[in-house]
Amino acid sequence: MRLILPLALAALTAAPALATEGVLDVVAPFEIKGADPSTSGNVFIKMELAETLVNADADGRLVPGLATDWQASEDGLSWLFRLRQGVLFHDGTPLTAEAVAGALTHARAKPGLLDTAPITAIAAEGADLRITLSEPFAPLPAFLSEYRALIYAPAAYDAAGTATQVIGTGRYRLTALQKPLRLEAARFDDYWGAAARIDRVTYQAVGRAETRALLAESGDADYVFNLDPASVRRLSDGDAVEVLSVPVPRSLLIKVNAGHPALSDPRARRALSLAIDRQGLAQAILRYPSGADQLFPPSVPDWHVAGLEPLAHDPEAARAILAELGWSPGPDGILTRDGERFSLVLTTYPDRPELPLSAAVIQQMMAGIGVELTINSTNSSEIPAGHMDGSLDLALLARNFALVPDPIGTILTDYAQDGDWGAMGWGNDAFAALIRDLAAGQGGQPQRDAAMAILQAELPVIPVAWYQQTAAVSRGVTGAVIDPFERTIGLSRMEWADQ
Repeated sequence: MRLILPLALAALTAAPALATEGVLDVVAPFEIKGADPSTSGNVFIKMELAETLVNADADGRLVPGLATDWQASEDGLSWLFRLRQGVLFHDGTPLTAEAVAGALTHARAKPGLLDTAPITAIAAEGADLRITLSEPFAPLPAFLSEYRALIYAPAAYDAAGTATQVIGTGRYRLTALQKPLRLEAARFDDYWGAAARIDRVTYQAVGRAETRALLAESGDADYVFNLDPASVRRLSDGDAVEVLSVPVPRSLLIKVNAGHPALSDPRARRALSLAIDRQGLAQAILRYPSGADQLFPPSVPDWHVAGLEPLAHDPEAARAILAELGWSPGPDGILTRDGERFSLVLTTYPDRPELPLSAAVIQQMMAGIGVELTINSTNSSEIPAGHMDGSLDLALLARNFALVPDPIGTILTDYAQDGDWGAMGWGNDAFAALIRDLAAGQGGQPQRDAAMAILQAELPVIPVAWYQQTAAVSRGVTGAVIDPFERTIGLSRMEWADQ
């Protein structure tokens, strides 16, 4: 008989009762902040309530969505998207080029990837859509696959352009929304493609990882997304659920304020990197061998550079570098220079349970080279806020490079002057030129390799570990998947195992 620890028992007691006969229940940590794609589109796309013009398969290749095909003009300054015909929104109105242009115009007016693209006009052109640019921009179709570019019916938006209802074209239509925690949906019988196989579905936002795991184990949820490493091991040892796991383009990394006096020299950032035992941390906290010796994992082959000198663990070399930079141990072992202690604040957030644990391990590793870290575990919003006001020293975060299938989209925003999740107080003209060329569709693998080599040499962010995404699926369900790009959970392919 397995003993349930008090914490787990409390989590189980507080867990919502979800299981309903004939209804597929999905649980994940993401709250539903509102109807607008800019706030909760990641939930709505996973639950197949709404769709984008362009989709992506499990390998990141772009495939048709509400657009059947697309083509750039010879000069690269406009793109024509041919729209799928015979598509209905959930309110019964047809998908038209005017409706698509309106939805994308609303999306572009809000913070997100689309507002960073050099778009000058979005307009209907007969039954198709024309997007005009101020300069060539090769990743545009990939940007249109992002969840904030979901296409809603005109009736979904208020006068200010904010969506107040979820009226999409997906296989499921919303029947109830109880933000921030729950939604209910039913199969949309007028869907343009193959119908969903399960009639009704629910989504529940559950923040605590232990609670999510217990809901899977007890049978109160059919698909539980984003498990903590301890729960993965426990659930894998049992027979209650099937545990799915796949590498994803997400990296655990340390964002560095390169404008900080102690961190402005690339050698200082190299010393911090050398202090980190990546494989030891990954095995202890994430519980799989995923130490990151460069920014992108091998599962992103176009951006993972074979032959790049790997980031290493060498505390002795780290101490030697810091000594060269004028730092010497004080009475308590913490380095000092010109009367200043090498003391930094590492900001992180508990939304992902592995982050505070990893921060504590990194704190000990840095102490080993004489660097004092104070951990500030707070809301994730404090990281971009600290970036903007210049108060951030270091931040430990999990960066998703799969917001669009081509990571150039995330790189463009992270390493722009106002990109608040990537580099801070750092710039490199050669890197910026390489990224601009890649965004314009000029260059290829040599340019990607050169850009990654610059990041590896100067370390404006310090990679720590690569991620695997996990989910627990009821034995009563077949067809579930984990999408490396986190767009779908395979809802439309799922069916009850006894059917």
